[in-house]
Amino acid sequence: MKTETEIIKDLKNKIYHPVYFLSGEEPYYIDQISDYIEENLLSADEKEFNQSVLYGKETDVLSIISECKRYPMMSDYQVVIVKEAQEIKNIDTLDKYVENPMSSTILVICYKYNKIDKRKSFAKLIEKKAVFYETPRIYDNQIPAWITNYVKSKGFSINQKAAFLMSEFLGTDLSKIVNEVGKIIINATPGIEITPELVELHIGISKDYNVFELQKALGAKNIFKANQIIKYFAENEKENPLVKVIPVLFPFFVKVFMYHNVVDKSPNNLASVLSINRMFVDDYATAYRNYSRAKLRQVFAIFKEYDLRSKGINNASASDGDLMKEMIYKILH
Repeated sequence: MKTETEIIKDLKNKIYHPVYFLSGEEPYYIDQISDYIEENLLSADEKEFNQSVLYGKETDVLSIISECKRYPMMSDYQVVIVKEAQEIKNIDTLDKYVENPMSSTILVICYKYNKIDKRKSFAKLIEKKAVFYETPRIYDNQIPAWITNYVKSKGFSINQKAAFLMSEFLGTDLSKIVNEVGKIIINATPGIEITPELVELHIGISKDYNVFELQKALGAKNIFKANQIIKYFAENEKENPLVKVIPVLFPFFVKVFMYHNVVDKSPNNLASVLSINRMFVDDYATAYRNYSRAKLRQVFAIFKEYDLRSKGINNASASDGDLMKEMIYKILH
């Protein structure tokens, strides 16, 4: 199986294949390949008659095969791109076409958010006859390193705190991360280091008042700092809604609970078991000392209560800001 970089390199060298099957849980790389094909394989004049884009919810296997069996007009190739192919019923009935595809057609199947069943004959056929690509899932703890490498590929560098700040705020959506990084580098001098200050300026994430800093303050039971951040959140409810804060804090406390059950508490082992960066082990160690198993169970119950209340259940009139203040008070006391 080729990587995304290898596939695009072949395409740039005009090495084309009749069928591309792009699948996996991470859509970013699928879009990278399919967008390159859509934008670059045919000239503007050729695209008018020789490029078709179909969508899984609006098409079926017979329609795809019909498109693929047309001959190109005034071009060596025609391109057929099937987006959201995971929505197609009985996609494995494409097997007869994949077995014997048109050499003048480039069929691109974008099968997002899922993987094909490798036990089935269709999957084995795809791996044998097509360019098969399966995107790896990107986990939360891998995002800071991904951001660092992506920024480096654009001729910049980023310090660790800025990378973690972005990862905590933006999550695992690589397309969103790329867009936000673009806002920074388009306004920055080539080669400079991206700092938390630049992140705050161009993306609007406060370097001092964000969920990551709140998490750290709660772990340390720093009541003053936690209240400062919650006051800021309450004054900026639209940017910091409770439904966005809880999903970040909850996994942190789950890992603190896991910490209690780890026998080998050496930093390297903890980083591995908890799937965290080595530099943050001390933050978890501090939280481990501050929160017993019994208190952590209370914290999980608090998260559940306020998640429901933020959605209007058992909450007549309290604002998000008021709910956050109550929730943080209960966690800290």
